[in-house]
Amino acid sequence: MATDATAATGSSAELRVLRQDEWDKWYDTLLRGFGGVPESAEERELWNALTEYDRSLGAWVGDECVGTAGAFSFRLTVPGGASVPAAGVTMVSVAATHRRRGVLTSMMRRQLDDVRAWGEPLAVLTASEPAIYGRFGYGNATFHLNAEIDTSRVRLSVPPGTDDVRLRYAAPADVLDACEAVYARLVPTRPGMLARRPGWERLGVLDPESERGGASPLLCVVAERGGETVGYARYRIKPEWETAGPNGTVIVESLAALDPAADAALWRFLFDVDLTSKVVARGRPVDDAWQYLVSDIRRCLPRLRDSLYVRPVEVGAALEARTYQTPVDVVFEVEDAFCPWNAGRWRLSGDQKGASCERTADAADVVLSVRELGAAYLGGVSLASLGAAGRVREVRRGALAEASLGFGGGGGVGEGAGLAPWLPHGF
Repeated sequence: MATDATAATGSSAELRVLRQDEWDKWYDTLLRGFGGVPESAEERELWNALTEYDRSLGAWVGDECVGTAGAFSFRLTVPGGASVPAAGVTMVSVAATHRRRGVLTSMMRRQLDDVRAWGEPLAVLTASEPAIYGRFGYGNATFHLNAEIDTSRVRLSVPPGTDDVRLRYAAPADVLDACEAVYARLVPTRPGMLARRPGWERLGVLDPESERGGASPLLCVVAERGGETVGYARYRIKPEWETAGPNGTVIVESLAALDPAADAALWRFLFDVDLTSKVVARGRPVDDAWQYLVSDIRRCLPRLRDSLYVRPVEVGAALEARTYQTPVDVVFEVEDAFCPWNAGRWRLSGDQKGASCERTADAADVVLSVRELGAAYLGGVSLASLGAAGRVREVRRGALAEASLGFGGGGGVGEGAGLAPWLPHGF
């Protein structure tokens, strides 16, 4: 468990819990590891405020910091709608002068031991380099959608009720509470979403000039119906002029809506911004509704990218925390060399109402590593597809199909049932 005690890294570096008076040096080590570009005072202050010191580690050689790692205390929506404690692994770096000396492995070892001691069944992260974290048991569980939409040629066909939604401009900070209320209502409906703790709402309106890339300051419109805020869009405009006329770009930073009409009204607004001919959207759900309203999906240039990586820290507790779209009764044999307490056979029995997962001496039906279990956990990656790739092995005929159907492709609750998992922002 994270305390003030220190631990050897297996190299000459000393691993210890971060102290407040060490933060600047620790954070400078992190920035250097990601290219060394200074951040604005506003960004730096926010990440300082969000850092959870007792969940952050530094590797030190004397008074020099050579490694960093943190773990935010998140709650993650899982299939069925439960909000499950999850360690948000973050701020991981190793100084280039101290690579290949076991520093990263030691931080990952200590961190997962701590997460287990904290009683959190999951660890999650976004990977700067996907090749790094597989060996520690993290599997790519969600994807996100990027698009560049040619709004000079693509039109939207909006659903009934769209014209009943009123849009108005607002300063992003002035409507922050109303926008956060919309976000909070959406969190239980889609796996992969994070319940934002106090302070995290500031991330959505952080607007340093250095991050604008020549675009405008952050803009916002809110969608209202009957006096209630039912959605919002935060965006920027990047003006551009050619000989033939204006050719600007709308850059969508975030968009959330409580119903199809509000969602369509916001997208229609973004498509129709004056003096622009393109909408760029990044980090959107793979099943984002606008895709089914456009006249020409090819001219939207949709692309997928890996997003959230999931690692079961306690296999039994993790599998019991979610529900299953169809009944399952399957014995998994789990391979987990890095966290051996997970290794062995587990019987999962569950349905849409709940689940149990306990150790068993029964013969295995399906054999897989904890990495594949993490990839499939939120329902965005099919166990059957992993089986087709040779990453999951079926022992009992039919067991893989049963498990794959149960884990499902989506798993929201209520109106969000069946939605693909999605991480709405990085950390």
